[in-house]
Amino acid sequence: MEKIKQAVEQAKAGKIGERLHSVIAEHDQSTSAARGEPQSRAQKAEPVAKHHGSVPEITLNWPDLERHRVVAHNVADPRARAFDILRTQVLQVMDQKNWHVLAITSPTTGCGKTLTAINLALSIARQPERSALLVDMDLQRPQIAKSLGLTCDNGLLGVLERRITLSDAILKARIGKHQVTVLACETSTSHSSEWMASREMSSVIEDIRRGYSSHTVILDMPPILASDDVISILPRLDCVLLVAAVGISTVSEIQQCNRHLQSTEVVRVVLNKTADAGAGYYY
Repeated sequence: MEKIKQAVEQAKAGKIGERLHSVIAEHDQSTSAARGEPQSRAQKAEPVAKHHGSVPEITLNWPDLERHRVVAHNVADPRARAFDILRTQVLQVMDQKNWHVLAITSPTTGCGKTLTAINLALSIARQPERSALLVDMDLQRPQIAKSLGLTCDNGLLGVLERRITLSDAILKARIGKHQVTVLACETSTSHSSEWMASREMSSVIEDIRRGYSSHTVILDMPPILASDDVISILPRLDCVLLVAAVGISTVSEIQQCNRHLQSTEVVRVVLNKTADAGAGYYY
């Protein structure tokens, strides 16, 4: 478990005591709605859609974000500080290595990986001269549109199926004076493994690398142990952030993840859902 162990020890050495459990612990990890069904209660707020050049711009509903525990857009929220610290640590490593594609995953469901991905992207977007592209690559259980309160009719699957172009699937989500670029996934699919290993997916990743080279690209991936989805795509990515959860992730599962991640750079490990608020979250 050397890679993961080193990541945890780095966090301990830095004495970082910020916590994410108040944000993530009770997040609903329910399955995505089928195509055409409402994605969340946030749709009732009818976010305002504008066009920024050729890219649609959606103004998100602040109270609905709070209800979904999306908090990193609000610098006044003390919970956002934990994501800011994580942001700084991750970006320092990525800048040193000239990386800009980060995958966020977990051993199993229920660890809080999606909320970590969303809040990290929003935290990055708040920094001057930084841009973030948030991509939902959990094709079995896409949650980003729901968590942000977006109606997604054209997303990643449409791009993979060549029904739409990548530029047509991209939108800009505005929160206050900040914005994050989003490539959501419109519905779940039972063929996720095939898509992950496909030439179409390789093409999408390369298009993202070329077209969004100035962005930090955050990929919300499926759990590692749920299928072979993550394993098949790891060689095409720069680095990984692993989100584990106390009471959910077992030692055996962490060991299995470590074996799968041997050939991949692990920038940080987030230990989520600790029982004691003062006991520390290590990144």
